[in-house]
Amino acid sequence: MVYLVWGGPTSLGDEPKSGRPKTSTNEENTTRVDELIRCDRRMKIREIALKLKIPKSTVHEIVHDTLGYRKVSARRVPKILTEDHKLQRVEISQCLLQRCQQGNGDEDTTHIGVGPGGDFQANNNLFDNLITGDETWVHLNTPETKRDSMTWKHPSSPVTKKFKVPRSAAKVMATVFWDAKGVILLDLAASDFHLFGPLKRHLGGMAFETEDDLISELRNWFDNLDVDFFQVGINSLLSLWQKCIDPHGDYVEK
Repeated sequence: MVYLVWGGPTSLGDEPKSGRPKTSTNEENTTRVDELIRCDRRMKIREIALKLKIPKSTVHEIVHDTLGYRKVSARRVPKILTEDHKLQRVEISQCLLQRCQQGNGDEDTTHIGVGPGGDFQANNNLFDNLITGDETWVHLNTPETKRDSMTWKHPSSPVTKKFKVPRSAAKVMATVFWDAKGVILLDLAASDFHLFGPLKRHLGGMAFETEDDLISELRNWFDNLDVDFFQVGINSLLSLWQKCIDPHGDYVEK
């Protein structure tokens, strides 16, 4: 519809506008951003915005909300696993799981289920004869982790401060072999998946004058652990074996 007014005809419809559209979060820019990230996983939001000549806020929205990317640090692993290494890890885990499922020929039948905590549990004499072990460095001064130092804060409470405390250079190598009933051999010259995590948390915030003091504390900690602690750790091997099989022998994300 056109009305005649002073100055010429004027349309009530939308007239075509020049320049960039109001929003640059469109399918074309989304595809271009995705292509840049796939070519260089370390590219920053600012660099993408400059290269594509679109606002940083738009790039941030595309990257996080539309494409669902999140930036993470590369996970450090002990060594690169070859295909042969992965195959061996899978075969060993499958063999151990099969032994649990088949039982050991005694009158007692094997039972595999899921416990209250979600971990696999097995009633099998295989676990009674299973020994595991690992080693770790234990420092005379082990700083408390940021997570363990967290406290409840009310909106009116003052902000707490925590000074950075470096780990001491003096340290002791702890080598532990254990089964479902407890520690078999403790060499101080558990295993990382179950034993060493609680140990490091126990030592968090502690400081020792000498290596003998540290060794004494380590022995006391191991001696005072409940037998159920070791039983749970051995039973959790079932789920760890399965986690090794699922990614075809590759490292498992924690």
